[in-house]
Amino acid sequence: MSIFCQVDDKHVPLYRIVWVSELPHFCGSEDCRQEGRYEIRLERGESIWANLQERDAVLGALEAWQGEDEPDDVEWPE
Repeated sequence: MSIFCQVDDKHVPLYRIVWVSELPHFCGSEDCRQEGRYEIRLERGESIWANLQERDAVLGALEAWQGEDEPDDVEWPE
């Protein structure tokens, strides 16, 4: 398993990812270049932008890297 995932032309270390947007970006600005893309927030306030397929691939890579060994009896707050 690689600790990198590819977004656009960048190989991003999975451990640098803080969060991944569920919804595409929309700000309404006429000159916005990220409209309809998904933000992937990295540590140190950096962001990269992904299309839907790249976003889903990043989420899959994070889940595989983290492992799915959660005990069934743990209740997580919502």
